[in-house]
Amino acid sequence: MITIFNRRQLLTTFSTEEQADARNKLAAAGLDYFCRCINRRSPSALGDTRARSGTFGEQPDLAYEYILYVKRADYDQAVALLAGTLDS
Repeated sequence: MITIFNRRQLLTTFSTEEQADARNKLAAAGLDYFCRCINRRSPSALGDTRARSGTFGEQPDLAYEYILYVKRADYDQAVALLAGTLDS
């Protein structure tokens, strides 16, 4: 089980394809991972600037940010796996 105390950030991307590819490689290798998806268009609890500015000029490709975490013990193996130096 991955918790906030035993995890390490592996990848941050805005690309749906890149995060899906990384997740498939990690799953095929049997490594546990946690994916956090952040909607950058959603209003913030601290202040809503979107109501004033709208979405004019925003790139739709950057609407979602994906952050992948793995166990600290599996980090080196996961990095090698995503770099392509380790067979899945």
